[in-house]
Amino acid sequence: MKRILVALAVGSLALGGAATASAATSAPKAPVAVQVPDGNRPLATYSGDGVQIYGCTNGAWALIQPAAVLSKHGQPVAIHSKGPVWTSIVDGSTVGAAAAATSPRDGAIPELLLKANLNSGTGVFGKVTYVQRLNTRGGLAPAGACTEGAQTAVHYTADYAFWVAA
Repeated sequence: MKRILVALAVGSLALGGAATASAATSAPKAPVAVQVPDGNRPLATYSGDGVQIYGCTNGAWALIQPAAVLSKHGQPVAIHSKGPVWTSIVDGSTVGAAAAATSPRDGAIPELLLKANLNSGTGVFGKVTYVQRLNTRGGLAPAGACTEGAQTAVHYTADYAFWVAA
């Protein structure tokens, strides 16, 4: 897995890691179940493109971790990894979060509301309070049984909205 993240990061930096975060001008549209509580304001929204990595345990696929690059206007700005954690490749700041609510999506991984439980650095993610995973496409675990110990990576895309206290 570390090789996947390193490859994503190296590829992202080669594509232009000097991008800066830009603030969203309005709150992204989200299902009621995953709306951010009052008292928070939108900070930035990035497009995510990556994989959901699944492993076979007891004959069924289970999520191991995501591995994705987040971009703004085609320029990579962050890496999304196990935790879940988002790390800026621009300023090194980090936000970790835990799922607080979910909203199903046909043919794709669910949309999520995640509450921050870890912040580091003074950059873009340093004060994030909530993260939304929206407009998900793909990423579902394969159907059917699997061979114990097998792993697979399933492509997905999503929009990630980051929020801070108002």
